[in-house]
Amino acid sequence: MYKRILIPTDGSPLSQKAVDEGVKLAQSVGAEVRAVMATPRFRVFSLDPLIVTDSPNEYKRDTMKLAKKALDAVKKAASAAGVRCDTKHVVSDQPFEAIIKTAKRERCDLIFMASHGRRGVSGVLLGSETAKVLTHSKIPVLVCR
Repeated sequence: MYKRILIPTDGSPLSQKAVDEGVKLAQSVGAEVRAVMATPRFRVFSLDPLIVTDSPNEYKRDTMKLAKKALDAVKKAASAAGVRCDTKHVVSDQPFEAIIKTAKRERCDLIFMASHGRRGVSGVLLGSETAKVLTHSKIPVLVCR
């Protein structure tokens, strides 16, 4: 079955649900977990609250802190389940691409990720990293809602 499962996280409660379910799946099939968090590059003009209030150095520090917290939660869940876990924080303006690249680089055979389930105009305007991963990945994707 699956040997290495990639679990992307953004630190949100929904993402944590996917982490918990993905770790359970890994435990049940004897797989390892790889976790990734992608954060955007600093931009002078942005609507992201972190970027608007931070300098480039502060932004880098803050995103590293957020990524560490989110990825540590994956490590903790995996450790509690006795599942091997490695984590990676990547900087990318296209999180879906970072997720797919990480899955390929880490030789994952499944991507297990959350979906916010946005529909209609909000889904179109906000986009969905999950939908983009589903569209572009050649690696199987399992979506947790």
